[in-house]
Amino acid sequence: MEYKNPIPTVDIIIERGNEIVLVVRAITPFKEKFVLPGGHVEYNETVEEAAIREAEEETGLKIKLIDILGVYSDPKRDPRAHRISTAFVAKIVSGELNAGTDAKKAIFYDPKKVKKEEIGFDHFLMIEDYLKYKEQKQTYWSTRR
Repeated sequence: MEYKNPIPTVDIIIERGNEIVLVVRAITPFKEKFVLPGGHVEYNETVEEAAIREAEEETGLKIKLIDILGVYSDPKRDPRAHRISTAFVAKIVSGELNAGTDAKKAIFYDPKKVKKEEIGFDHFLMIEDYLKYKEQKQTYWSTRR
């Protein structure tokens, strides 16, 4: 019997005032769509280390993680394969916003103005959960149980 395991990933909501960082994907899936910065967890790397690394690779920003928004594990959240994402909320420590790996463009955006059809993966759900988190100071886990 062949075993298949989900692939661990991270996504990061990087805050600047009332805005968050979105990147425009340069590759498929969801090429040309807005997504949150993020990516795969490498072997021998914690999810926290992966989030910090991916944020810098995709946005040029050094960040400090301030909270875990939630864990997103819907098997259909990524059309390539089953990926489980730990989503973090982070603050900017230093750096200039610019597009890096897998990103065509990186911008600051008001999360309240994001439209579902503009967003790839399940990142619209993450942004909705983030807005609830900001209003109620509750995480994904506490609002879904």
